[in-house]
Amino acid sequence: MKDVQIVRNDRQLSLANIGVAYLAFIIGTLCGLLQVFIRNDALKLPAWLDYYQILTAHGLLLAIVFTTFFIFAFFQSGMSRTLGAFGRKTSVWSWIGFYVTLFGTLLIVVMVVSGQASVLYTFYAPLQAHGLFYVGLALFVIGTWIQGFALVGHYVVWRKRHKGELSPLFAFMTIATIILWVIACLGVVATVLFQFIPWAFGWTDGINVELSRSLFWYFGHPLVYFWLLPAYMAWYIVVPKIIGGRVFSDSLARLSFILFILFSIPVGFHHQLTEPGIASFWKFLQTVLTFMVIIPSLMTAFSLFATFELRGRELGGRGLFGWVRKLPWRDVRFTSIFVAMFFFIPGGAGGIINASFQMNELIHNTLWVVGHFHITVGTPVAMTFFGLTFWIVPYLTGRVFTKSLQKLAFIQIATWSVGMLLMSTAQHLLGLLGAPRRTAYTGYAHDDAFAWFDGILSNHVTMAVGGSILFISAVLLVYIIVQLWWIAPKADQEHFMTFPIAESDASTTPAFLENWKIWIGIAFILIALAYTIPLSDIIQHAPPGSERFQTW
Repeated sequence: MKDVQIVRNDRQLSLANIGVAYLAFIIGTLCGLLQVFIRNDALKLPAWLDYYQILTAHGLLLAIVFTTFFIFAFFQSGMSRTLGAFGRKTSVWSWIGFYVTLFGTLLIVVMVVSGQASVLYTFYAPLQAHGLFYVGLALFVIGTWIQGFALVGHYVVWRKRHKGELSPLFAFMTIATIILWVIACLGVVATVLFQFIPWAFGWTDGINVELSRSLFWYFGHPLVYFWLLPAYMAWYIVVPKIIGGRVFSDSLARLSFILFILFSIPVGFHHQLTEPGIASFWKFLQTVLTFMVIIPSLMTAFSLFATFELRGRELGGRGLFGWVRKLPWRDVRFTSIFVAMFFFIPGGAGGIINASFQMNELIHNTLWVVGHFHITVGTPVAMTFFGLTFWIVPYLTGRVFTKSLQKLAFIQIATWSVGMLLMSTAQHLLGLLGAPRRTAYTGYAHDDAFAWFDGILSNHVTMAVGGSILFISAVLLVYIIVQLWWIAPKADQEHFMTFPIAESDASTTPAFLENWKIWIGIAFILIALAYTIPLSDIIQHAPPGSERFQTW
């Protein structure tokens, strides 16, 4: 009876995180819808609300709040499933972390809604928000650390009980992602605690702008992999189980996650290629390290399609592509994630363009970057999370994913795909034409600028149409979640949704792959090589600190 109660607590914790995630998701997508109509000059906001409040809320709620709360729900339910129910300490600290993260979120939202923090998702200095906005950011990160370290503690207990054994692949990948997150957050914690908070409360006269941006992007790029790695976990572990296959290679999967830890952090300068104050050599070094991240991504693609082909041929697929027809396309849990994988192909290609010196000169600070962000995070990551939602919510609530809800889920995935394709493509094209990002409008009196809005099928109209379809899709998704949470019939033993974990043969996996001291040590060596000298130079040769600016 005690174990049953602990499992119930584990599920309530995961559901609490999912609930916050999707509340942020629907509000954030509404803010996105308002943006595209404002940019298209089809909507006027009331006096108490402006475009930059909406833009800030959209970025924070979707890119930070939705993803983070959902990721921890996925981690918590999976760790409970693979390593056993949480002990009392793990459960208590996980709930404490959840409430600290939630309180930080609410503080951020209050500051944005009250018009005191329209500093956008990147919160660049010298724009200055109210000091409580930065306190909220700090609490948000601290809350995630508490939840993360609670999971690490659960993992450590399991390792002590199973000495000499490799942990289950899900647990290994969870710990790898938490390690990446904690190391990456050191940058944003440093700039928020020691720069932004003293500056915002008037304890210091100015702020070192270049240092604050460099510390932000030390965090900002690995943040992308904090979003991607849980999606990769689903691709490696969940999808093979759904199609009836196995993990292609346990050691390859573990090695790919280690490479992400090593090469996704010391690369932040490739977001600052156009900024002065950083020597070209350090930009070049971090650009080279950026391209190293392509290796584990290609390893992942190889592993996944090998899994698909092997399973398709087991089911009788013949010829070069006959195995494709044997995959379970009628299972929305598979189809949604496969479509997400497909979208990652142009997203990854766009990332190579963004990280290239010459191409970056063309597209930096244009809507191309916004389009890239949406087709990389808003599609592969978000749609993978949707595919997980279709089974993780009924798994946690004990309800049936009925045939009618499955049909609606297919419609939701189709509309999200179409909406994102239209909106992201239009944003890429507008970026190539020079349309700026982060702005509600432009005052350029030039024929090239007029072309951005020219004609009934202009790119801005296409962007608005795509954004509208995306919001309809978001509403449909939330409707499905409400059904799976409270309304769908309770499942009997035959129809109970399980947590799909594919079999992974770790018998030939080298034990040193789980020696975290080695990989954390190498990660810090690479970070020191990439950042010590340039950050020291930025600190030692800093101009006078910038005063505050508030442009809204």
